Amino acid sequence: MNEKETLAAMALARLSYYNLAAIHSLYQAAGSAAAVMEHRNNIRDIIPDASPRLVEMLRDTDTMYARAEEELAFDQEHGIRPLTPSDPDYPHRLAECEDAPLVVYYKGNADLNQSRVINIVGTRKCTTYGQDLIQRFITELTELCPHVLVVSGLAYGVDICAHRKALETGLETVAVLAHGLDTIYPNSHRSTAVDMLSQGGLLTEFMTRTKADKINFVRRNRIVAGMSDACILVESAAHGGGLITAEISREYGRDVFAFPGRVGDPYSEGCNNLIRDNGAALLTDAASFVRTMGWEGDAVLSKAREEGIERQLFADLSDEEQKVVAVLQGNNDLHLNMLAVQADIPVNRLTGVLFELEMKGIVRTHAGGMYHLLK
Repeated sequence: MNEKETLAAMALARLSYYNLAAIHSLYQAAGSAAAVMEHRNNIRDIIPDASPRLVEMLRDTDTMYARAEEELAFDQEHGIRPLTPSDPDYPHRLAECEDAPLVVYYKGNADLNQSRVINIVGTRKCTTYGQDLIQRFITELTELCPHVLVVSGLAYGVDICAHRKALETGLETVAVLAHGLDTIYPNSHRSTAVDMLSQGGLLTEFMTRTKADKINFVRRNRIVAGMSDACILVESAAHGGGLITAEISREYGRDVFAFPGRVGDPYSEGCNNLIRDNGAALLTDAASFVRTMGWEGDAVLSKAREEGIERQLFADLSDEEQKVVAVLQGNNDLHLNMLAVQADIPVNRLTGVLFELEMKGIVRTHAGGMYHLLK
């Protein structure tokens, strides 16, 4: 951890609470949070058209730094990891989003950059029908793709059902919280949250002593959406909170799916409307979901391993293909440009090499131009 960058990001995040996109743009222009803070008294050297309000806000950061130092001390004492976009463990899918938080606080053991990440969201008043859908879907998904990270919000209803079923079937699961990691809301889900620390984790953009206010639940929905490949809406009323996550997911270019329900059922109305308006693909089972996402290779490879069949990654590969495989074995999930540097292959030629490797079922493209080696 780069403590200077972490403290700067934490302080800047406090400043950016009401203007995430603007501060994120400032961060990208400067190249780091530390650079923003170093230029806080002459910020127009970096952003010539910085607003007078932003210039004024950056002039007084002492209080923000003091709070950041206090938070960092708490985090280090309690095993919480503050992650900034420059940290390799920061969710890289989330980093693509223009309103991504400058720091997230994480406690757990799951890789937030797994090759397959989904979120399961919906009503807090989940019916027996919704519970059955979740249980069947996750059970089937575990058999087809045993290395999927399940993300939700630890709320009543669909969220907690998804977390508990994931734990039961052996999938890792992460809860994105609307408050700091010094508490759990709702308190009745504390035991599940504790279980998730050893099979997933807890993630938030909020410092400790932050209450679970209504606006924070809306803000956390963008993290749930942004760190996932796909959003799965199980049950929702016509104006349910899960629809917000689905809408944000579409804006981020993520795939959105919804289970249909019986016409007239109040907690199927939101899903049915979304499917009708082409806002989500109709979902009926895990097998069709896996096919739509193009994740069949995971199922085939998993079965082969269970049967003791080892994949020959190095069979019939060119020298450049071997170089790409070697790089990804050392550091999987790399962006095209970074892969070009590490493999020492020009981008215009590397795209052809990667295409051949995809055709051979050795690598797969992920969101944001990331390439993943199928092990």
